[in-house]
Amino acid sequence: MPTILLTAPYMIPFAERFLPILESYGLEVIIPDVEERMDEDEILEYAGQFDGAICGDDGYTARVLEACTPRLKVISKWGTGIDSIDQEACQRLGVMVGNTPNAFTLPVADSVLGYILAFARRQLWMDRAMKDGAWEKIPGRSLSECTLGVIGVGNVGKAVIRRAKAFGMELLGNDIREIEPDFVAENRLEMTLLEDLLPRADFVSVNCDLNPTSHHLINNETMKLMKPGVVLINTARGPVVDEKALIAALENKQIAGAALDVFEVEPLPEDSPLKGFDNVLLAPHNANSSPNAWERVHWNTIRNLLRGLGIPAEDLITHK
Repeated sequence: MPTILLTAPYMIPFAERFLPILESYGLEVIIPDVEERMDEDEILEYAGQFDGAICGDDGYTARVLEACTPRLKVISKWGTGIDSIDQEACQRLGVMVGNTPNAFTLPVADSVLGYILAFARRQLWMDRAMKDGAWEKIPGRSLSECTLGVIGVGNVGKAVIRRAKAFGMELLGNDIREIEPDFVAENRLEMTLLEDLLPRADFVSVNCDLNPTSHHLINNETMKLMKPGVVLINTARGPVVDEKALIAALENKQIAGAALDVFEVEPLPEDSPLKGFDNVLLAPHNANSSPNAWERVHWNTIRNLLRGLGIPAEDLITHK
């Protein structure tokens, strides 16, 4: 009987929904305790025991994959990003990798605009002041007075730009690939170098993939290019931003604030200095929150798993 290692944190709380379905396809399921993701050593404890995996951002490194194969045939990632999976090793070892492209574009883009509005209009800070007994008119800005710089003009970056355009923001974009001319023209987007975008933007939204070119893209040197009133928003991947450099920039009032949904270490450690800033908004890697999107990803993840195991999945929709 094929065995599955189920470690996706968005599916585990609803395992009673999925276990009967997986078992109906003749699969046995192992569900470890998972807080956010499993690292190398935690996965290695199960090496050789499972034929397929349904995972979150678990560390499927070459070391792990070599220990888990040849039994492991498929890794089905819950969500879009597969940067925690060594794809070169998977190809070499014959392990199929499945995901759901463009899974959370709309909710993540909504989250970015929510952060921009919160900082520009100062609602959270006025609410806090009022509840502390103050009657203080904290200055805000119209988005039409602000410039947004988007780093990574892929699916999410495009959705952010479309939303920001509706608020009349000036729009700057940066990407390592050429962006479609029609999209640039329709949205009055100026594609430019990072060294030009950072000094001009009032808000910088990080929406790029995590890869060797983007690791610590936002660091001491690039933050020195930003204007003092800038707000940095990261809903992409934690390691794109050098957290030590960000903390230093916040302490030195080099930047005006940050909104972070992702972190270099997740969950964010209890002693993280980021928790002590009044001008930093934090969220637990939850910008993808959307019942409809989650539901679609649940079933596509199971479908990818079955395909990787060579099990026909045409009737899976009847289980919804």
